[in-house]
Amino acid sequence: MAEPVLDRKTPINESDGILDEGPAPALPAGTLDPVYEAKAQVLNAAIQEIGMGAYQWKLFFCVGFGWSMDNLWPIVTSLILASVAQEFAAPRPPLLSLSQNIGLLFGAIFWGFGCDIFGRRWAFNLTIGVTATFGLIAAGSPNFAAAGVFAALWSVGVGGNLPVDSAIFLEFLPASHQYLLTILSIFWAFAQLVAALVAWPLIGNFSCAATATTCTKGENMGWRYFLIAMGGMSLVMFIIRFVFHLYESPKFLMGRGRDADAVRVVQEVARRNGKTSPLTLEHLTVHDRGDQRQGADVSAALHRKLEKVNLTHIRALFASPRQAISTSLIIVIWAFIGLGFPLYNAFLPYIQLTRGVDFGDSSTYTTYRNLVVIAVLGIPGCLIGGLLVELPKFGRKGTLAASTALTGVFLFASTTAVNSNSLLGWNCAYNFMTNIMYAVLYAYTPEVFPTKDRGTGNALTASANRIFGIMAPIIAIYADLNTPAPVYVSGALFIAAGLIAVVLPYEPRGKASL
Repeated sequence: MAEPVLDRKTPINESDGILDEGPAPALPAGTLDPVYEAKAQVLNAAIQEIGMGAYQWKLFFCVGFGWSMDNLWPIVTSLILASVAQEFAAPRPPLLSLSQNIGLLFGAIFWGFGCDIFGRRWAFNLTIGVTATFGLIAAGSPNFAAAGVFAALWSVGVGGNLPVDSAIFLEFLPASHQYLLTILSIFWAFAQLVAALVAWPLIGNFSCAATATTCTKGENMGWRYFLIAMGGMSLVMFIIRFVFHLYESPKFLMGRGRDADAVRVVQEVARRNGKTSPLTLEHLTVHDRGDQRQGADVSAALHRKLEKVNLTHIRALFASPRQAISTSLIIVIWAFIGLGFPLYNAFLPYIQLTRGVDFGDSSTYTTYRNLVVIAVLGIPGCLIGGLLVELPKFGRKGTLAASTALTGVFLFASTTAVNSNSLLGWNCAYNFMTNIMYAVLYAYTPEVFPTKDRGTGNALTASANRIFGIMAPIIAIYADLNTPAPVYVSGALFIAAGLIAVVLPYEPRGKASL
């Protein structure tokens, strides 16, 4: 069937009712280049017209694998740390966490900035593959240094999952279903549960006793079995994602001057959803304006290649005062959270000891039972977050501010625990709020960045998070652990991040990302 051809002067929403005008954009008019902004709204309307179909639902689950990796592998590191340190008699066990955080930082920078340069598809397909490969190799680590190197290498893959996956999913998502970006965090929560359930029989039953004076490889195979299991699961996810045919983001293609390819991708997505799209090249080229045209000629291509080695994408995120404030505040929120959690985990044992904590039964059963309970109670937090972000006059900003501040409050409260049950209760409460917080933060962040610079924006926020995360194990190695101050600083960081969220300038609820 021949495609309808529209007059170049015909606006998208007046072409015989073929395409209705899309939802209002998340960023105010005039924030971005006018040609890019107009074409992005055309593509938003086309995606909205297609609706949520088979392609997006398959992508939802494939992207969910990336969400699960982001939480799974840091948990893997924390669960194997004691066994690895004991077997290799490591003098400074936090170095394993430091290696992981360095890998996460490099991954966030490389994949995040890279996906705005070489596109989303390769990054999407490779991140989990890198994680699975080095996770499996790490099971054969002959010494502590090797374990640290492999932890850094698998974390390079982990660090790229969220910056890339949130961008690619949002760019295929109808504006009416952008709340699914929040719901995706259910995979993040399930990963914590899976890690606890798999580690329970493996590390719990095939590890040296905590009081053992010597620990050989043969007596301590649990952490190696656990890495094989997690690496194998990651490999299966990689294969599934590789088999799933991901199209390049149409807005990314448009931003690179490849309008015809952008139209072709929209048509293909419509076909896979069992529909047809009336979008044609004319819908996009009608917005070209002489010297502002996003052409595909040789000079334009050369200019775009040169953009790859300068700060074009970074400058675009600070192009206006309001956008600069938004970008800066989001980076600060991510940074505070990146330091808050590891500080709390490193210094909590001291404050519990000084208050005469009696945890009673410290058996393997109790330890892993508590991990499973905490993980299970985190799952509804993601679902509740998905509902709260759509509430009028509350939305993303209100949910993010409340959940982040309450995370800090419950973190403070957990320091009052004097027995195992009370600590479990507070941990459940703050893990519940944490899952809401991360669900909203992972959704809000890419929504307020334009597509052509979204990977860069995600890379900046993730890098801030990882840089501050690197500081915590360094503090744990060199600082005086016998002080409660860092625990209280951690709680204060969360509360401060919640207050900052209140003054974020954009509320994307009910609006389409550009």
